[in-house]
Amino acid sequence: MVVSKRLIFALLTLLFSFPTFAITSLETSIDRNPAVEGEYLVLTINADDDIKTSKLDTSALLKDFIVGRTSVSRSTQIVNFDSKKMTRWQVLLAPKHTGNITIPALTIDGVSSKPITLNVVTSGSQPEQMKNLFIRTSLSTDEAYVGQLITYKVKLFLAVDLQRGVLSAPTLEGALIKQLGEDVDTTEIFNGRRYRVIERTYGVIADLPGELTIDGTGFSGDVLVQGSRRGGMFSFNESRPMEAKAAKSILHINPIPNEYHGEWLVSDLVALNEEWPEETQEYRVGDPITRTIMLLASNTDETSLPEFTIPTPDGLKTYPEKPLRKTFLRDKQLVSQITQTLAIVPTQPGTYTLPAIKVPWWNPHTKRQEEASLPARSIEVLGSSAQEVNLPQMNIESHSGSASQYWIWLSFIFATLWLITLFQLIRISQRTKKLVMAESEAMASSGPSDSPRHEAQKQRAKTQSHQSLSSLALLESACNEQEPGKVLTALQVYFSEQYTKPMSLSDIAALSTDLNAAISQLQVGAFSKEKAPLDYHKLLIAVKSISIKTKATTTSALVSLNPK
Repeated sequence: MVVSKRLIFALLTLLFSFPTFAITSLETSIDRNPAVEGEYLVLTINADDDIKTSKLDTSALLKDFIVGRTSVSRSTQIVNFDSKKMTRWQVLLAPKHTGNITIPALTIDGVSSKPITLNVVTSGSQPEQMKNLFIRTSLSTDEAYVGQLITYKVKLFLAVDLQRGVLSAPTLEGALIKQLGEDVDTTEIFNGRRYRVIERTYGVIADLPGELTIDGTGFSGDVLVQGSRRGGMFSFNESRPMEAKAAKSILHINPIPNEYHGEWLVSDLVALNEEWPEETQEYRVGDPITRTIMLLASNTDETSLPEFTIPTPDGLKTYPEKPLRKTFLRDKQLVSQITQTLAIVPTQPGTYTLPAIKVPWWNPHTKRQEEASLPARSIEVLGSSAQEVNLPQMNIESHSGSASQYWIWLSFIFATLWLITLFQLIRISQRTKKLVMAESEAMASSGPSDSPRHEAQKQRAKTQSHQSLSSLALLESACNEQEPGKVLTALQVYFSEQYTKPMSLSDIAALSTDLNAAISQLQVGAFSKEKAPLDYHKLLIAVKSISIKTKATTTSALVSLNPK
């Protein structure tokens, strides 16, 4: 018990023996002298106590300096029960002018630092090898046109280890700016000193003519620099805030020349290329021909490329895909490309000439209008034994050329199979009709009879009726499956039986406006990847209404020819 009381007394004595801390010294230092006008240096303030951040007043520095980011750190050191606390501020300062500038004394709780005399020199007078961090920028040209892509390259030079940092984008008004590609991290010898170089490229497109000012990009972050422990023989790395800013750049933007004609496109070089199925020398009606046209432009943004028109003569129908745009680097030049793929389907035999394709563009180097073009191309289309199928004009959206070609060929194969089936059904139907008509005439000449021959004739008439019902059932089944291709085939089978002659889709579409609209939507669904919305129930109602009218007319005609 006595030991416990003595231990408590010793601890209380030790606790109250600690001195009451208060700031006794305030020291300031800078990381370089002389400094460069407009470039940041680091002012370090050390206080020998734990001080609130708000107690440091830096407003006196605003007269001669641009005050940047301020970072604060605190530390406590205990040696032999002797506790030492420290608060450190690091303030980024950029001198506003050259000459001798005084960093005034700073005061905290009545304790003041000593003033520092700083020698500030003009930008460029300090050797580059003395700098640990700086930024250099370059423009691809000092003069450009509205809509022209200008490349703005930024290089951040680092001779110290980067702990963290942000490279901000340049700011400007009246233009579009975006980063091109990823940052490139390399090393470079500059004025005999090795630097780590982080390079970033921006694309600038001006919207309006006039003078364009680019407020240079800036860097803000922390780097690791070598420090030394006072009174010791060992060195260590310490974090230090740093900022840098590139100089402003000025561009002169010219308007669109009055002598230019066509959709505006400015580029260093523009070319048109074409891909054509050279392995196929003969083309037939209904055979799809895949044609791919590419427009390439150097140092031009992909959004500036126009969607060129591809004229097509009568007798050919085109099914264009959605144009694909992309940008890539080739030989350190930015190249933009727009690709247009389309399927050409001949509907009639003959010789066709695909007209030449021309795209005007402006050359900023020669200051002249030029033209990229593809020559005209002639193709010979042979006839086909297959019945012509009328296809509607439409746009086909596709995400890849290979998938589009696969789909076109697959659709063509299925269409051919449907046509073959249709022809066979029509031939069977026609033969059955002729046989029934012959038997009917024989019955009319011989009169009513209950002979076996008469029963056979009635049976054939029932068979014809069943075939008509079967074709309708085929149509209803195709509608239930919601397969546009099968529905088109079933429609032709059904109406060919009703009219006792081959009926094309155009003939059926002419029967009513509802059928015309339905067939157009069915063709889109059968020949495109997108399923067109269609009310199949409404289609069946339209078909049956046409069927009823046709039967009524037919019955009336038979009555007039064969009166009772």
